[in-house]
Amino acid sequence: MAAQGFQAQNVNDEFNISQLIHDHQERAARLPPIEQVRTLLHHSARGFLSTLSQEHQGYPSGSMLDFACDAYGSPIIAVSNLAAHTKNLLANPKCSLLVAKDPEDRTDLIVTVQGDALPATGSNVDAIRTAYMTTHPDAFWVDFGGFQLLRIEPKVVRYVSGVATALLASGEFSNEEFRTAKVDPIYQFSKPITSHMNKDHADDTKLIVQHSTSIPVEFAQMLDVDSLGFGVKAGYRGKTFKLRIPFTRRAVERKDVKTLIIEMLEAAKNKSS
Repeated sequence: MAAQGFQAQNVNDEFNISQLIHDHQERAARLPPIEQVRTLLHHSARGFLSTLSQEHQGYPSGSMLDFACDAYGSPIIAVSNLAAHTKNLLANPKCSLLVAKDPEDRTDLIVTVQGDALPATGSNVDAIRTAYMTTHPDAFWVDFGGFQLLRIEPKVVRYVSGVATALLASGEFSNEEFRTAKVDPIYQFSKPITSHMNKDHADDTKLIVQHSTSIPVEFAQMLDVDSLGFGVKAGYRGKTFKLRIPFTRRAVERKDVKTLIIEMLEAAKNKSS
């Protein structure tokens, strides 16, 4: 009987934690979907390209390759004239580019750009090359004769997140909507901020997460930061999950992030004391 009672208690605890996670995630402040999508593409460097095969007519062909984005969010790819995907695109420019925020986590944000991949021409060549080289500074080979730069002009940009969860979200944007969307100005500082917090302030991050979510996490690793908050990978009783931790107000500059984190930490310490 005691064993059955303990098992029932564990089941109840797991249900309560799952409900806390769901309730918190549902109300946590986030960037608008179109800004999340635009920001992810702007700061990504590799994706999965699908083209229409010329060798096997009627079937799609997949490739993994590097890309960058121009000032309007259109993906730029550097392709070899010998590659099958290049031959496919020159025959039929219709394609899609899939980019996953976390390839190991299908519940995280996934973006698919559907459009036409066309060669850079005229005055656009220098700007497109500069955009690609900014993201891939070691790609000296783009100037070789056997390579060319193509820009994917989006027809539609689709996104999905929360696959197989109660927080499923999806949608799509036209090229006109997407090209005017903003890239979040704080996300670019994610790497140095998260590296510092995870190396030197892991316990502080855990305390902030516990205070913000009421979930007794055993660890919390900061993943990324934007103007409205940050993401963490947290753990409890052998299970890991991602949480969104909102700031108390919008961060406008990088220094605001430090100020907000300190304020959140002080609030967490005051509550726990």
